Amino acid sequence: MLTVGLIVEDPKAKSIHSKLLEINRANKAFFIMNLNSENILKVRALTKSVKLEEKTLDLLQDINLDVNAGDTLAIVGSSGSGKTTLLSILAGLDLPTTGEVYLKKHSLHQCNEEQRSEIRANHVGFIFQQFLLVNSLTALENVMLPAELANMDNAEQLAKDLLTQVDLGDRLDHYPSQLSGGEQQRVGIARAFISKPDILFADEPTGNLDSKTGRHVADLLFDLNKQFGTTLVLVTHDLKLAARCQRQVIMDSGCLAEGKVEDIVEGTVDVIVEGIVEDTVKDQVETPAETLAENPAGTLAGTKVASEG
Repeated sequence: MLTVGLIVEDPKAKSIHSKLLEINRANKAFFIMNLNSENILKVRALTKSVKLEEKTLDLLQDINLDVNAGDTLAIVGSSGSGKTTLLSILAGLDLPTTGEVYLKKHSLHQCNEEQRSEIRANHVGFIFQQFLLVNSLTALENVMLPAELANMDNAEQLAKDLLTQVDLGDRLDHYPSQLSGGEQQRVGIARAFISKPDILFADEPTGNLDSKTGRHVADLLFDLNKQFGTTLVLVTHDLKLAARCQRQVIMDSGCLAEGKVEDIVEGTVDVIVEGIVEDTVKDQVETPAETLAENPAGTLAGTKVASEG
């Protein structure tokens, strides 16, 4: 698997890494001017660093991004490229080291955990790779949970309708242990949409599923997203899934640049592709259970959450 360390040491990768930084900086004007519709998510000069003994590890470098309401955006990159770290910050589950993050005009970078929790509860949905279903609750009760926490009327009927839409109308009373991985993810998707979030973040939503089940789950995700008009930001190294989004951005060694799936496939950024393809093949063979670097278990009560990844 291609690692960040290998990327930094390889001369060709160094050149690509530098070029991505240059493209990102040059595109700032494009990001700022790309405001034809309501801007729901705005990121400026974002960085994330962690200290390891006497060294500092730069996870994200000078990230700039605009996402408009109703957009579908894929963040593509190999494992270790920083995409999940970025997603956690965009969703308000973590804070940047420097820079600004605005979600629905809320300054996430200036908010404490309680304030960010409230923002997530009001605006954000989250689908994780692993299935954060409550084991002691049925499928119906899991989907109802965020609606009940938000004091929504008719939570039970809304949950039944959504479960029917994801083909689980006959599994309402089943517990997570009685459901397959694909069925658990479909429960997670229904739970993410029940509160009608303004923006939905998905971290490798099909990463733990076989290819056939993954395609079915992806179909349901995009169908519901279109139905509810939700903004969708997903992280993946599955190029086919990324191609279904209106926009793709490439993450490599903590740097972000606009890109197109067809450009990646043609080998424009072949070092990045090598890592993505290796990871994709590995997922198809082993379906590993990767977890979020920033485990949001303590903040889920304030998040319209579907499942973990």
